[in-house]
Amino acid sequence: MIRVLLNVASPALRAGLRALLSSDQTIKVLNDTPDEETEADVVIMPASHISASGNELADPSSAAVLLLGDDSLDVRALRRSFRVWGLLPADAAGEELIAAVHALSQGLIVGTSTLLFDSESESEPPSHGPLTDRESEVLGLLAKGLANKQIAVALGISEHTVKFHVSSIYTKLNVTNRTEAVRAGLRGGWIAL
Repeated sequence: MIRVLLNVASPALRAGLRALLSSDQTIKVLNDTPDEETEADVVIMPASHISASGNELADPSSAAVLLLGDDSLDVRALRRSFRVWGLLPADAAGEELIAAVHALSQGLIVGTSTLLFDSESESEPPSHGPLTDRESEVLGLLAKGLANKQIAVALGISEHTVKFHVSSIYTKLNVTNRTEAVRAGLRGGWIAL
């Protein structure tokens, strides 16, 4: 069961979020009291609640934080302030909201690319962490659920070369299977779903 606290001032917005989240049987919306913040797995709040320093919560390590809004936030401050966080537009669909809660409860960072990445950084090549560009491409296709043969066809390389890249990815990310590799890639921000 994923415990969600709604830290939302507007009763109408709180009721709407509660109704959307209650459609998923694995999500339990807690009472809207500050006392339960430490018990929550995910806290949902408007992005406007975050100050310039990004540290409105007393203990940011206790729960993942999902911010709603298109406000321009300092994403670097969020990364420093919260262990796990998400950022969705205020008009996100119910399915997106539920998926974000599930992802945050698993320790993943959530958000649309336009909200998460600065437009000024588009001119810089994206960081792939410890992976080469080709390994990053392979990891991205692993995240889409493609088999080695499908990856080989998509990249125009041999299946043996794909196996070599997958093995190298496992070693560099210190993982033992595809799921762990994808999770590490998502946590590191090297791939996006």
